[in-house]
Amino acid sequence: MMPTTITLPSTEQEIGPRRPGAIYQNVDGRFEVLALITNPHEAAQLLRRGGARWAVIVRDTLRPDGQPYAVGSVWTTSDYLIRPAKAVEPVAAFAPAA
Repeated sequence: MMPTTITLPSTEQEIGPRRPGAIYQNVDGRFEVLALITNPHEAAQLLRRGGARWAVIVRDTLRPDGQPYAVGSVWTTSDYLIRPAKAVEPVAAFAPAA
């Protein structure tokens, strides 16, 4: 009998389009992404979950007193993007000093 291989989704697939500046909505609220944490150690501390690979810091924009907090839920078909993240400007290369 051959062993069963299970392929886990990539971190990119789990996070979806949630990058800083993006706004997305689901049944829980409308959220602005403030930060994306991809360091597993830092994500595990934020989420208080040993197996965390990433975390997203969000703020619910439907609540006037919405405070930032960390989430680790994967992107699903019930989430939808309202505003994509802004493109990050590339850092200009510096010329050596004369």
